[in-house]
Amino acid sequence: MGSKERIQRQKEETKSNILEAALEIVKEDGWQALSMRKIADKIEYTAPIIYEYFDNKEGILLELTRQGNRLLLKDFAAAKESFDTPEKQLRAMWTAYWDFAFAHKELYQLMFGVDMNCCVAKQIPEAEAARQLVIDAIVALMDNKSPDKELICRKYYTFWSVIHGLISINLVRKCTNDEKTNRQILEDAINGIIKYIND
Repeated sequence: MGSKERIQRQKEETKSNILEAALEIVKEDGWQALSMRKIADKIEYTAPIIYEYFDNKEGILLELTRQGNRLLLKDFAAAKESFDTPEKQLRAMWTAYWDFAFAHKELYQLMFGVDMNCCVAKQIPEAEAARQLVIDAIVALMDNKSPDKELICRKYYTFWSVIHGLISINLVRKCTNDEKTNRQILEDAINGIIKYIND
């Protein structure tokens, strides 16, 4: 490996270490505890080194938001590919969304502003791609109805707001419902929305 490649690999590793340290801090102490100084201390770098990779904390938050959206897109794509009917695809994708929220709680909070300010980015291609996978399945489910763009958008946001609301309630209020009850509520919500789309 040439020196150019080695330097590039070291830069990528350092950037990755910074992001991992940021997430560890958040998992331990919450988003409000995250600072450039704490990240530097955690990975035993000087603060100026952190600033070589990210202009400010918002740059780190944006990169973590992108990272979360890449993971969610991968989960959505796998869920959709596992089934061949739009109804089953929608069920699988929204279940994957639910699972992602609890497996990657801190990233989900950042991506969607749960109990904190979200990282606002003009456009994150992975977020748009994940949204499009769901929209495509909704359009396929409405196949014979020649839906217009506004109707499709309304059906998508009905899905998203209900599922996101259920997740937010559980993340913020720490509901006492057990996992089985929460899963049943999720399934009831998905079934109801699919019925609404079919009507």
